[in-house]
Amino acid sequence: MTSFEGVSVGDAIAGPSFTVTRESIRLFCEASLDYNPLHLDEAYMLGSFGKTQFGGVIMHGMTNFGLITRMITDWACPQGAIHRRLETRWLKPVRLGDTIDPAGVVTAKHTTAGSRWVIINVTVCNQDGEQVARGEAMVEFPLPA
Repeated sequence: MTSFEGVSVGDAIAGPSFTVTRESIRLFCEASLDYNPLHLDEAYMLGSFGKTQFGGVIMHGMTNFGLITRMITDWACPQGAIHRRLETRWLKPVRLGDTIDPAGVVTAKHTTAGSRWVIINVTVCNQDGEQVARGEAMVEFPLPA
């Protein structure tokens, strides 16, 4: 366990790997109510009507968001910290069979009159080391009571 004082700029955070399957995509469709054929229908994605540059079904971009959120909360919550903000950009599509890994690096620490804050640059990379998403998270370490 770490406290705000124990966090340093440059500290690394890692989340669990995630391999994309048809089942994981289907489950996300059900949880999010997003049944876009981009995520489900191989024939649509390869056919003349739905053909895109993706070359087949792709994972929901919000799955990246969820993996980053899990990584941040797994790191922050045991220390009494609160995940307050996350902004991300999708950079590349994630396809069936890809394995993606969320990671973060602490880039700044700030203390205000009301709290203490940690800024984390976050990335998700595929099995080839290519970034598929990146962004920034903010974690609050409330002042001791």
